[in-house]
Amino acid sequence: MDKTSEITERVRERYAAAALQLTDVSSTSCCAPTDLINGDVFGSTLYTAEEGSEIPEEAFLASLGCGNPTAVADLRPGEIVLDLGSGGGIDVLLSARRVGPTGFAYGLDMTDEMLELARANAAKAEATNVEFIKGQIEAIPLADDTIDVIISNCVINLSADKNAVIAEMFRVLKPGGRLGISDVVAENQLSAEDRIRRGSYTGCIAGALSHQEYLDALHQAGFADPSVLYTHEVAPEMHGAIVKAVKPAR
Repeated sequence: MDKTSEITERVRERYAAAALQLTDVSSTSCCAPTDLINGDVFGSTLYTAEEGSEIPEEAFLASLGCGNPTAVADLRPGEIVLDLGSGGGIDVLLSARRVGPTGFAYGLDMTDEMLELARANAAKAEATNVEFIKGQIEAIPLADDTIDVIISNCVINLSADKNAVIAEMFRVLKPGGRLGISDVVAENQLSAEDRIRRGSYTGCIAGALSHQEYLDALHQAGFADPSVLYTHEVAPEMHGAIVKAVKPAR
């Protein structure tokens, strides 16, 4: 197995285990399993109580992200949204509510267990304008120029080929489409070797891009107005961040 495949499999195994653990949580449970709360990253604490009340508890507890991309993506009625690495479906379900019945929200995930959980959550939420599809974020199974907004929550750092992910995002976005991503980002002084020493890929540290690397990669893919804004520290010299960019209109 090559290094890229090995990283992908480690990530898949970690999130499959998380999904199976959450599937066993009773619907009356008042909290997530301890290791999901006290793990390398946190998710559900970054959503408001109102947002938590809008969706099934299992989707809320399954958030293993580092931010709340639906809070910064400025979603509008009628838009088509794609969530990369959609997990238990929290951001897809919240996005579906934002874009309304004339809009649509896709969730893309490579993990069967997370897809099963997300589809169950969508059924509980009676969401009709959502679809969860299986695939890898390095090869998005959607046509060119079909998406208005791409969101993602602490997933791009997990990819072993981030240039492919960014190129794919550019491809599927409509001209004028935009990114509103939450991700873990390293400060510029941390080398790739420093990040590997600080933590693992599955812990969202080793694979994180630096602030400048993110900007450079977005520019090279053709995006306009890229920005990376730190929101909170997740480890020394590592931050949860909001990443934005726009695909130029033709």
